[in-house]
Amino acid sequence: MAVEERRPQPEAAHSLSMEGRRRLLVSGVTDVESFNEQEVIMGTTQGTLAVHGMDLHMEKLSVDSGDVVITGQVDALEYEDTPVKGEGFFARLFR
Repeated sequence: MAVEERRPQPEAAHSLSMEGRRRLLVSGVTDVESFNEQEVIMGTTQGTLAVHGMDLHMEKLSVDSGDVVITGQVDALEYEDTPVKGEGFFARLFR
């Protein structure tokens, strides 16, 4: 029986482009965790991204390419680094 070799997948490029605080284009999105008219939380290749604002709508979501387009009034963008897989609460606490 052959041993399957696992190679790390190349990370998709992540970028943000905002047009006048009314339209936000995000690439490198891996999943959308939650969304409503005040907040969109999504996983990206560079960590978790929270978009805060008013009247937010997901105009486009492409799972294949990892692109998301959000329209509405964008008030804030906030990143949270995604913990390394297998790294629990105590490992992060005692760094």
